[in-house]
Amino acid sequence: MQAARQPPALVLASRSPQRRAILAQVGVDFEVVDVDVEELAHGPAADIARANALRKAQAGLAARPGATVLGVDTVVALAGEIFGKPASARDAETTLRRLSGRTHEVVSGLALLAPGNPQVVHEATTVRFRELPDEVVTRYVATGEWVGRAGGYAIQEQGAALVRAVCGDYLNVVGLPVGALLDLDSSLILRER
Repeated sequence: MQAARQPPALVLASRSPQRRAILAQVGVDFEVVDVDVEELAHGPAADIARANALRKAQAGLAARPGATVLGVDTVVALAGEIFGKPASARDAETTLRRLSGRTHEVVSGLALLAPGNPQVVHEATTVRFRELPDEVVTRYVATGEWVGRAGGYAIQEQGAALVRAVCGDYLNVVGLPVGALLDLDSSLILRER
């Protein structure tokens, strides 16, 4: 008789394939629950990211009562303006032109709702973009990488060519600050599967 499988250490309340890949990379035992929540878009970046992460985690907890649930939200901020996921290729081009040659912040909110120990934090990483000629912006947007990405770029893909420098957690820019997550619960990567 086969032993019953332990429940996963974590339920990820996210549609993001990047977050799934990062958790798998560091050996976290997890399952995914797809959540659909209305996201806030106005206010200080850290407040928005934390609030949206909490909304996602709460929706995940409603689907998996009693589980340890992680909700994550990432926003890009420049001079107090929030850049979420562009709605169209034109929006993506506008966003990338605004970020060109400038330093912006990538802020991720993490809500880890463990039984008896709910925690909500954020992580910020600064990213400096190269000066982006119009033809580079046009070619990049044509790749489609901007779809579903805060700030309209994917640093782990061809979007790396847009970046001059990163200060802070690179994985935060990809979509999940592992260091901040493990500060909340380091046992996530130490469990037997």
